[in-house]
Amino acid sequence: MTSLMYINSVPVFKQLLTALKAILVQADAHVVANSIEPDAFLQARLYPNMFPLVKQVQIAADFARGISARLAGVAVPVYEGKEKSFADLDGLLVQTLEFLDRVDSSKFEGSEVNEIVLRPGTPKEKKLSAQAYLANYGLPQFLFHVTTTYAILRHNGLTIGKRDFMGVY
Repeated sequence: MTSLMYINSVPVFKQLLTALKAILVQADAHVVANSIEPDAFLQARLYPNMFPLVKQVQIAADFARGISARLAGVAVPVYEGKEKSFADLDGLLVQTLEFLDRVDSSKFEGSEVNEIVLRPGTPKEKKLSAQAYLANYGLPQFLFHVTTTYAILRHNGLTIGKRDFMGVY
């Protein structure tokens, strides 16, 4: 039997990152077809103090990798976060999806009781069970950044809908 910790994390990440990858392909095609400067989308924000689209995608990918790695007890892969184009973001999502494909579902067995420490050694350090980490911190963070990416693109005129956001399930 596959662990619920795995079922409730990696497949969700893969579904939404695959959908996000397809949405970004549509955005890239849209800017090309309409002679729009790509940075008009890549640097777009919903509000001035929010991160731009490119950072939203980077953070979503970081959460997918980080959560999966921590729950599986493997090293968290680190990427530089220097993506500046739709092609760069596509490459980041490809690498993230490849990592998720390599995560062994058996390593999630019993992980719900493991302790996850957020921001270790800082005044903001917080200790959570892995189950609370996934349900109350990791998934909401991941979903926020994927949703914000979708909202930025939709707000800027990309004709996408819920089916695009959800992807194949």
